[in-house]
Amino acid sequence: MKSQEHTFRLLFVARPHPSNKEDVRIYARITVNGVRCEFTLNTIVKAKHWSKAKERVTSTTIEARKTNFYLEGVRSELMNIYRDQLLKKQLPSPHTIKQLFFGISEEDITLQYLIDYHAESQKDILAWGTLKNYLTTAKYLKSFLKKRKKREDIFLKELNYRFITEFEAFLRAHQPVDHQRPLTNNGIMKHMERFRKMINMAVKLEWLEKNPFDKYRLNFKKTERSFLTPQELQRMEEKHFSIDRLQFTKDLFVFSCYTGLAYIDVHNLTPDNLVIGIDGGQWIYTKRQKTEMPVHIPLLPAAQVIVEKYKDSPKAINQNKLFPSISNQRLNSYLKEIADVCNIKKNLSFHIARHTFATTIALSNGVPIETVSKILGHTKLSTTQVYAKVLENKISEDMLALKDKLLPKMKKKRQIGS
Repeated sequence: MKSQEHTFRLLFVARPHPSNKEDVRIYARITVNGVRCEFTLNTIVKAKHWSKAKERVTSTTIEARKTNFYLEGVRSELMNIYRDQLLKKQLPSPHTIKQLFFGISEEDITLQYLIDYHAESQKDILAWGTLKNYLTTAKYLKSFLKKRKKREDIFLKELNYRFITEFEAFLRAHQPVDHQRPLTNNGIMKHMERFRKMINMAVKLEWLEKNPFDKYRLNFKKTERSFLTPQELQRMEEKHFSIDRLQFTKDLFVFSCYTGLAYIDVHNLTPDNLVIGIDGGQWIYTKRQKTEMPVHIPLLPAAQVIVEKYKDSPKAINQNKLFPSISNQRLNSYLKEIADVCNIKKNLSFHIARHTFATTIALSNGVPIETVSKILGHTKLSTTQVYAKVLENKISEDMLALKDKLLPKMKKKRQIGS
């Protein structure tokens, strides 16, 4: 393997010190073939003495000279590790270089190291919302280690089936101390699924010979997709709120009911996403953040009215957005108020609007499931078929109601016949 086949770059960067604004902490940033890894050198210097351009301390004190000497030593050692990897015809990576710099062998790799590696390597690949979920799983793992295992970390080679099942039991017994709700079965399974994906990465990197998840099976329970009925949606559409935040929340929710867009995709919309479609009408051309699937949605009249309503909003214009920005957490909070006012006895969240589009707006009105799947940006038709199963329940309810209406007529016919 030739060294010119690779690109290697090393930078020393300063980050603000969390407890002292006058200080900065120095990090080493390694980039190999566009893949980056950054780690602290546990070196703190005065912010005013750090030169970003020269990557060194500009002060002439003895302490400053010692720091610069240390940084040059780090640079030299990291370069030598990189060259040694090439000489051994091994594929160099920034994380391997970091590992060797700290003297960590594959036998010494810990769960915390894996968590950090996963977060660093996936931060430019996974959406922030997904990455945040992994960080939450990591917090539960740390809590489990501390409370049940009485330790701060564990070697990967120590992980086994028992550790995994004990972690699941820990999650099931977990009692929130704040406003959070207890974990549901499917919520627990999502944490186990993310943990398994991190372990799978360790196996692929050959940090683990045997996968402790081999005998473990995820157990998701099927749940019904909640959605608004035509009557519930109509009550919400007809309700006008004098409080701006509630009216805006209602408008965004209704917009999603008629487009099928998830919160983050509505949040990301800009005026550039509005185009004239193949039929000469207004369409939304965008891409789902979750799957990066392109979606093309013809704007239904109800959605178009809401777009027109906010096109001159100063906040939206200033943010270059189709609608003013608002967090999903706040939207869901306001939707609880709206549900009470509109007499909707459901745990209303913004995502229910997406389900409402699929069921009440599209499938119930004869839109083919393949078309619905395209509009929703699903990568597999089987994902959309969940909504079709929900509709079977609705068909059953409608037929029972029909039977109740027909029963008096049938009795009357029998009486006449007799």
